[in-house]
Amino acid sequence: MRPSLMRSASQLLRRRSYSSASGKPERKVAILGAAGGIGQPLSLLMKLNPLVSSLSLYDIAGTPGVAADVSHINSPAQVKGFMGDDQLGEALEGSDIVIIPAGVPRKPGMTRDDLFNINAGIVKNLCTAIAKYCPNALVNMISNPVNSTVPIAAEVFKKAGTYDEKRLFGVTTLDVVRAKTFYAGKANVPVNDVNVPVVGGHAGITILPLFSQATPATNALSHEDIKALTKRTQDGGTEVVEAKAGKGSATLSMAYAGAVFANACLKGLNGVPDVVECSFVQSTVTELPFFASKVKLGKNGVEEVLGLGQLSDFEKEGLENLKGELKTSIEKGIKFANEN
Repeated sequence: MRPSLMRSASQLLRRRSYSSASGKPERKVAILGAAGGIGQPLSLLMKLNPLVSSLSLYDIAGTPGVAADVSHINSPAQVKGFMGDDQLGEALEGSDIVIIPAGVPRKPGMTRDDLFNINAGIVKNLCTAIAKYCPNALVNMISNPVNSTVPIAAEVFKKAGTYDEKRLFGVTTLDVVRAKTFYAGKANVPVNDVNVPVVGGHAGITILPLFSQATPATNALSHEDIKALTKRTQDGGTEVVEAKAGKGSATLSMAYAGAVFANACLKGLNGVPDVVECSFVQSTVTELPFFASKVKLGKNGVEEVLGLGQLSDFEKEGLENLKGELKTSIEKGIKFANEN
């Protein structure tokens, strides 16, 4: 990567970030699943983040090579690779943020729920280790199905006596990234200026972009345009899976989204004011125990779970339609955690 490109990537993640001047807090970030399709580019992006002082890369295999590769990049974060069950504890100790992209990716024809039986067990084991070695870390869950893996993590932490709902996040940032991109293209507005809240969950119809609240606002989109943009945002993962024709899922865009959300968490930890991102968290915004909405981040993780705001009739309908499926996914995760 050319120095100019590295600077650009670093600057993108640094926007509104904590000062990189001397005296900034030392922050350790651990990535569990760092040798995978999401984990490798995510490791690269976190190495470029000036708020990271220590980067701990863990996977069941292949991590020493990824760590060696990433460690050669001339940015400040110190990189160590860890591999196998016996090194998991050392990888986690002292972590401020743990990002979990571990698990198997989707293939054509698979839904996120098809991944459940494999990824649920992986997440449970990793969260058991987190509860033991870094119980106060912010946990950023990427492993799908997020609608179920976040409840699994919550149950594991409850059993261990370490659960803090302010410190557990389902990373839904990719839905926001897609909504911004698709909206900007259709409304013909600069994508860097766009913001679109996305609420609900992180699969299919549980993903509800609130285009009525998009900024900058536009009168250029019809109701049919909004319906189409909503559907495309909901099906964004499938679009990539099919385009890759069996050779992968959304790894690069997911790594970017994961890095954006981790950066927001780091800024919150460092006391930067008014850091707001959408995330799937424990919530009272609806009757469901977990829900994605805008969240204000602070020194302890979730500072405030923000409400939904004014919804259009189309969005109100979408909200009611998603609740049943989301409830089922949440309950599936809770049941798995308590029976296995």
